[in-house]
Amino acid sequence: MPETQYQTLSLDRKGPIAWLSFNRPHTANALSPLCLRELESAALSFADDVETKVVIVTGVGKHFSSGADLNPDRENAGAPPTNLLQRQRRNRLGERAINAMYGIDQITIAAWNGAAMGGGACVATACDLRIGADDCFMQYPEIDIGMNLMWQSLPLLIHLVGPARAKRLVVGGDRIPASQLEQWGVLDELVPRADLHQAALACAQHYAAKPPIAAQMMKRSVNHIVSALDRSIMHMDADQNLFTQQTKDRELAIDAYLSKSPAEFTGN
Repeated sequence: MPETQYQTLSLDRKGPIAWLSFNRPHTANALSPLCLRELESAALSFADDVETKVVIVTGVGKHFSSGADLNPDRENAGAPPTNLLQRQRRNRLGERAINAMYGIDQITIAAWNGAAMGGGACVATACDLRIGADDCFMQYPEIDIGMNLMWQSLPLLIHLVGPARAKRLVVGGDRIPASQLEQWGVLDELVPRADLHQAALACAQHYAAKPPIAAQMMKRSVNHIVSALDRSIMHMDADQNLFTQQTKDRELAIDAYLSKSPAEFTGN
């Protein structure tokens, strides 16, 4: 079956290992609505693929992904929402993409270069393993523009780092560098930037050599054990975001973020 051609991603299947790459380096691989739709499509395409055993996820250029695209008009984002229901559906694009990534049967490895911010960090935490370059870092800037973390990704972060460190990231907005990510257990391996792709490939070859039926069943079991209550708790995060959009603090936060000036929030 011929490979689907994507506008924002590249997907290269080579025997038992596939490389799925964000391919918008001019935007630091920002996740536009089109990119999220294509990410969901690419992730779901592995459902009928019995040849691929491991999927490596990475970013072309300097960064893994800088998160949600704040300028989606750079490419076709579809017609703008005209009512609340359409806004709600648009808000769930990221949730659909992350759930599709987390649900891939094959072992997934993030080859993490540079920034994984916001939605980019959500993608990295949805992978099974993470190999980081020494220039990589994680940050969730949502708090600084007055919004909650969406895409049903908060539990994925908590599973990796625990509640206190998760609060530092999503409430404090802290930027965590590569060495600390390794100490926290977010990174399974830390390598020089020049060695990243080779290290990811070596890791992929290790897992690709395992019996796929057993490996994939155990992966699904682990995910179900740790995530049993995730969706029942987080199913409203897109609606919570719509709520934050109505607040005065959200307007203040965006203005302060863009102007790099302090804001005095009122709780309204």
